[in-house]
Amino acid sequence: MTPAHPDKPRSLLREFMEGEAAGGIVLMAAAAAALIVANSPLAHWYFEALEAHLGPLSVEHWINDALMAVFFLLVGLEIKREFVDGQLSTWPRRILPGVSAAGGMMVPALIYVAFNRAHPETLGGWAIPTATDIAFALGVLALLGSRVPVSLKVFLTALAIIDDLGAVVIIAVFYTSGISLAFLGAAAAVLAALIALNRFGVLKLWAYLLLGALLWFCVLKAGVHATIAGVALAMTIPLRMKPGHSDDIEASPLHRLEHALHSLVPFIIVPVFGFANAGVRLVDIPASAFVDPLTLGVAIGLVAGKLVGVFGFAALTIRLRLADMPLHASWAQLLGVALLCGIGFTMSLFVSLLAFAGAPALQDEAKLGILGGSLIAGLLGFLVLRLQKRPPEPAADPAD
Repeated sequence: MTPAHPDKPRSLLREFMEGEAAGGIVLMAAAAAALIVANSPLAHWYFEALEAHLGPLSVEHWINDALMAVFFLLVGLEIKREFVDGQLSTWPRRILPGVSAAGGMMVPALIYVAFNRAHPETLGGWAIPTATDIAFALGVLALLGSRVPVSLKVFLTALAIIDDLGAVVIIAVFYTSGISLAFLGAAAAVLAALIALNRFGVLKLWAYLLLGALLWFCVLKAGVHATIAGVALAMTIPLRMKPGHSDDIEASPLHRLEHALHSLVPFIIVPVFGFANAGVRLVDIPASAFVDPLTLGVAIGLVAGKLVGVFGFAALTIRLRLADMPLHASWAQLLGVALLCGIGFTMSLFVSLLAFAGAPALQDEAKLGILGGSLIAGLLGFLVLRLQKRPPEPAADPAD
């Protein structure tokens, strides 16, 4: 175990682990409220409000294209932080969560394709069950308290970060159409300017955020999903200070921006997204939709696919001695965490909107699968972990 450097700040996700339940609970409440409102006399006002236009975009598009770009900005900051200076900064630390994340994306996608191979109109949703919602999953772990070793929370955090990186690549590659070369060129020019700011040691956050807003506009107009601009911006934010400045990483622009977004994203942006997109009017959905290939492919992909992919690939990696079992963790606890990876709420909803843009009926079926699969995976994971014995108290945080 490597001792923690006294001046090295902990990653925000690891620092916030014990309180992660708060963000998850707020998101659960937002999703439940959306379902209640969508199936109440207020449903008409709910859907009309989402379709109302504020300037060039509808309220729903402002939420999904603009607010979620800020969510992806935080995701990008965490990805960069963990790969450069955190839990994923060395190859030995990347192996177990990396292989597990790969399995947790491949197997659910294959299950979805198996259910929908004869339905070309729904085949494009193959990426929906590949995502893990870190707020929900860590929220469940936090509810279990010390019954789950810290090493498994670190493993789940690292896995979810790699999972998010995979989701970003999938969105950029598979859910982009109608490219405008002019705006794509403009976006490339803005990105080059952001990289130049970093190379020349500019530490003023406002300069990056100003160009970042311009980058978002160019990416939106280029036909690439605008949220990708958030990740691209994050990769250019400096993590370390210039020579001659303080060596304290906590003073870096990246760390300061993380802290600024740390309450905004989990407690406002993600719940607003959940409330705007989890509303499904169940009375308008035929009973057959609950057993359609799309719904089953998403639900079974999340529950069984994540379990087989994450646990199976992790077990194989450990058995081959390519990585060690997380400290103080048992096979049953690893199984429980693999089940929790089937909670795919936020990112899965987002991908479903891209996969079935302009097809509300298919979006509703995907939402049924996401909500049902995430609920089952969360409950099963909680029960498996709840039945396990408490691990011994570690002498120090293995994340450090």
